[in-house]
Amino acid sequence: MTFRPSINQDSRAQARRGCMVLAVILSVLAVAVIALLILGYFWWARRAQKPAPQPAPSGDELQVHVLDVGQGDSILIVAPGGKTVLVDAGTPGSGKVVVDAMKRYGLKQIDLMVATHAHADHIGGADEVIRATKVLSVLDSQVPNTTKNYEDFLKAIKESGAKYVGAAPGQKFDLGGGANLTVLAPIKPFFTKDQLRSGANEPNANSVVVRLDYGDFSMLLTGDAEAETEARLMSAGANVKAKVLKVGHHGSRYASSDEFLRAGGFEAALISDGEDNRYGHPSQDALDRFKALGIKIYRTDLQGEITITTRGQGYQIQTARAATGDLWTGRTAPKSNDADSDSTPTTRSRRAASGR
Repeated sequence: MTFRPSINQDSRAQARRGCMVLAVILSVLAVAVIALLILGYFWWARRAQKPAPQPAPSGDELQVHVLDVGQGDSILIVAPGGKTVLVDAGTPGSGKVVVDAMKRYGLKQIDLMVATHAHADHIGGADEVIRATKVLSVLDSQVPNTTKNYEDFLKAIKESGAKYVGAAPGQKFDLGGGANLTVLAPIKPFFTKDQLRSGANEPNANSVVVRLDYGDFSMLLTGDAEAETEARLMSAGANVKAKVLKVGHHGSRYASSDEFLRAGGFEAALISDGEDNRYGHPSQDALDRFKALGIKIYRTDLQGEITITTRGQGYQIQTARAATGDLWTGRTAPKSNDADSDSTPTTRSRRAASGR
């Protein structure tokens, strides 16, 4: 007599086999998910590394002076330990403004000069400063520019005996008293023209970007960084979160992207520009982005020199004068001089010469 399993027994056996197969599949999927989670965690940890803890502030005062050099940049930093940093030196002739400010604040030398890039509105007055006062070191983007301004700048460094340093991400300068300056950009390989929007240029996009930290105060100084620069900084995991932003490219509409402003979480933004500039700086687009995010703005064209003071806890911002116009109204460039477009060959040649 041959034993034949009942239909119920056969169904139960099939069900058991099905359950076993399902269990194996679920186990494999669970292992795969766990592996992906572990890999994702390590990827996130690499990209979102916590900033290194800052030294305790001495409690002495740190000063940041955004000098009024017209359509250009020049920022004088006086560290609590007494060291002095100059970030850019404005247009040709602005050296006198810098030297006068140094006398006003009782400064005898510049420990570190940062040349964010080789355009005349940033290093035009640098050779004048180097020849008028003692400069110990100069930090340069190393992105060349074939202009007399840049040649004069390099010549003055060589003749003065100042130490020339090429900028690289991760460099840290101890300013004393618990204050530090850290280089975030330019990030190699340098941007090339084909990687940039029409009308942008390599010196701007490869600007030296530094952050200043002192206690709970932090500030990002971005030279003429473009939106492409900002995107690369964020992609590289750079620490762009800060209390204060020195706005890139004088408030150009092609800088200070919404994504960058949100990542930075800035409370205040400082714009260095001239009231008579013909480039449409600051642009209404950029100002609208600041306003939408509740970022307070300050402008040298309307308020003169801007000064930040802090003892490592909180900070104060003062201006040389009350605003002479609406801070939230941008400037409109004449169409033939619009620095943020590529409308005509004449505009391009002017922009190339001026560095806008």
